Amino acid sequence: MSRTYAAVTTALLMLIPAAGAGQARPAYPFAPVPGTSCSVFPPDNIWNTDISNLPVNSNSSTWVASTTPSSGKLHPDFGGPPYGIPFNVATNATPTASFTFQYSSESDHAPYPIPPGAQIEQGSDAHMLTINKDTCKLYETFATNLSNHTAGSGAIFDLGSDALRPAGWTSADAAGLPIFPGLVRFDEVQAGLIAHAIRFTVHNTNDTYIWPARHKAGISDATLPPMGARFRLKASYNISSYGAAAQVVLTAFKHYGLFVADNGSDWFFQGTEDGQWDSGVYPQMIQDLKNVPVSAFEAVDESSLMINANSAQAGTAPSAAAAPAAAAGDRAALVTWSAPANGGQPILSYTLTGFPSGHAVVSGGSTTAVVYGLTNGVSYTFTVSATNVVGTGPPSPPSNAVVPGARITFQSGPVPPGSRPPVSQSGSRESPAPPR
Repeated sequence: MSRTYAAVTTALLMLIPAAGAGQARPAYPFAPVPGTSCSVFPPDNIWNTDISNLPVNSNSSTWVASTTPSSGKLHPDFGGPPYGIPFNVATNATPTASFTFQYSSESDHAPYPIPPGAQIEQGSDAHMLTINKDTCKLYETFATNLSNHTAGSGAIFDLGSDALRPAGWTSADAAGLPIFPGLVRFDEVQAGLIAHAIRFTVHNTNDTYIWPARHKAGISDATLPPMGARFRLKASYNISSYGAAAQVVLTAFKHYGLFVADNGSDWFFQGTEDGQWDSGVYPQMIQDLKNVPVSAFEAVDESSLMINANSAQAGTAPSAAAAPAAAAGDRAALVTWSAPANGGQPILSYTLTGFPSGHAVVSGGSTTAVVYGLTNGVSYTFTVSATNVVGTGPPSPPSNAVVPGARITFQSGPVPPGSRPPVSQSGSRESPAPPR
């Protein structure tokens, strides 16, 4: 790849079958770095965020058209040696060395662990990636020369943190992002699930960067994507004809997508250098992935996920609220609840669901609502779920049971202003019973 610069903690304990199109996503699995107990960033990190429901970026068609290679296809840029990017595992006892960096002002100056026989990516980029399993720190350099301890730049990432590099700083990647979290790893494909974004390259980028990238390395051309642009495989693209191993990667593309991370060949996406890619079903997997058309991808707008421009923490759907309280009325029920954790984004609305029936939606500024259209004499419970720009959180536990009746009035007093009529409801609203 060419480079142009402008100046958790728990193991995946069982094999998870590949998720097909339309299949529900499992909870985030803390797949540790092989040989360590280190997870790769917290679950709320943007690398680990499902972006399958985000809106399409308005520049999507332009960016795809401007980066489509002559083949029109993806290119998996990994395999058995010498293909792919190797990584090393170190400990606190591993020998260290300090590097002299070409981009010194944008590099992290500290001793870097260098295990005996340290593996370095073959080719001009010469990336060296090392994870200290005692501290869960990731050390990355490019243009690495161990004979004189020089490198183009160096970056250190805490795998337990959402911290980004300072704005404008490069890393071992031109986008200022870490490399290791974006690699297709053999252990994850073998386990049947990749739950993070993948890094890929394009021939050139616009001279800007967008969150979570921190560095630009391109030209003034608005038809090109910026560093940090994120793409996903369209939900409509049918992956059922691909082998099971290829489907693991393609499912990750649909749910976690790919980050533009460096300048290089168009739509080359990276994985680990691993001799295991050369046996079993994996050579066919790599061939399968070479047949995926770039036209099946679209850029997404993930700006709504940003909580802080200097953090990789991504907004999530709200948490489940505590069980609401319900009070019976005449063919209705008054339901109140406490606002749950909002996932870093304002709550836009609440949805109330009654059992065996009943439904209402109110604005995110409310924590009380009336559910109409109920049947007197029938016992009801209610759950509430909150929605923000990211999505809808899980439903709360059910409320206490209430039985609407013609002679019952709401125990909490008058219906709060603004709660009637509801935004939506099941069935038609019935008029209150006349005075007796």
